[in-house]
Amino acid sequence: MKNKFLKSVLVLFIGFSLMGCTFIFQVGKRSDAQKIKELSDQLEELARAKGLLEQKLGQEISDKQIKLQMMEKGLVITVVGDLVFDSGKAKIRPEAYDLLTKVASILKENMAQFNVGIEGHTDNVPITKSGWKSNWELSTARALSVLHYLAGEQGVSPERLSAIGYGEYRPVASNETKDGRKQNRRVEIVILPNVTKVKGDASASSYDLKEPKENLK
Repeated sequence: MKNKFLKSVLVLFIGFSLMGCTFIFQVGKRSDAQKIKELSDQLEELARAKGLLEQKLGQEISDKQIKLQMMEKGLVITVVGDLVFDSGKAKIRPEAYDLLTKVASILKENMAQFNVGIEGHTDNVPITKSGWKSNWELSTARALSVLHYLAGEQGVSPERLSAIGYGEYRPVASNETKDGRKQNRRVEIVILPNVTKVKGDASASSYDLKEPKENLK
C-alpha cells in the first residue's frame, strides 16, 4: 500500500526550454502522458519549420539579411532593421517587400497552425528629429507596419498576428559600437508555440497545447 501511495503522488518535473516554462506531470496519469506527447510533437513541428525556412530563405540567410534561431519564445526570424526601414522611419522600404512577401508565403502555406508575434527593436540613440516621442513608439510603429503588410497586403490571417515594440530595452549587442547598434535595430518575426496554461488545473505550473488566441494578443 505504501509503494502504491508513493507512486500515486510521485510528480515528474520536466523542464522544456520553451517559453521558459516548467511542466509538471504526474507519473501514470494518462492525460499528462498525452501532454508530453503533444509537447514533443510541437517541438518537432518547430524543428521542421526551421528546416523549411532555412531551405526557402537560404539566400537571405547567406546574405545576412536575416537570421534564424530557435529560442525560448519560439522560432525567431530576425530581419535587419536597416533593410526594412530608413533611419527614424516606420514606412517599409520597397527593397524589403520581396523578403517579407516570401516570409508571408511560408507563414500561410506551411505554418498555418502557428500564431505569429512581430517585435520591433531599436538601438539606444535618442529620438531627436523624427517626431517620435521615444524609441518605444518607433519600434511599435515598425512592428505594426510589418503586421499590416503581412495581413493587409499578403493575406496572413489577422487572428494569428500580434505586434509589440521593445524600443532599446532588449539589445542583442553593445550599443557602444556602430555594428552593435546595427544589430539592435531589428524586427523579429516569432513563430509562437501553442502552449497555454490549463484553466482550473490544481497545479499552477501545468500546461496544455491549445489555440492561444487570447493569450498572444
